Amino acid sequence: MVTFVNKENVAEKIGFEPEPTSWFTVDQETINKFADCTLDRQFIHVDPNKAKATPFGTTIAHGFLSLSMLSHFAEQYSVLINGYYMGVNYGFDKVRFISPVKVNSRIRAVPKILDISTSKPGQYLFKTQVTIEIENEDKPACVAEWLTVQMIA
Repeated sequence: MVTFVNKENVAEKIGFEPEPTSWFTVDQETINKFADCTLDRQFIHVDPNKAKATPFGTTIAHGFLSLSMLSHFAEQYSVLINGYYMGVNYGFDKVRFISPVKVNSRIRAVPKILDISTSKPGQYLFKTQVTIEIENEDKPACVAEWLTVQMIA
């Protein structure tokens, strides 16, 4: 659920932990399409027969596929400042790929806002820790500190 806040109260959202997102199934078609668009067709991602012989026993999603899902998940949990007209990706302070996402696993994002600062008048830099959980797994797929900028009118 998207949360709206006035710019005068934005600092109150530091430490805020929105609800986890809905689950997303990472199927072989999604993995194959990601492989095609990134030109990363390593067998562990796209060849189920060869992948059976690996310690994973099946194909796994690219780590960058899991990371790229942050944009999709953010639509479900973002905190937007009233007057928001555009957001841009600023980068990452830290990204770690902890566990592989096996084909047909379900993943979701668990966010926490770590910091919000003003970078320029009308621009707010958000640092959000996003943990990509794998359903029924003890360890997450990925943990990232994502930097985004919101521009407000």
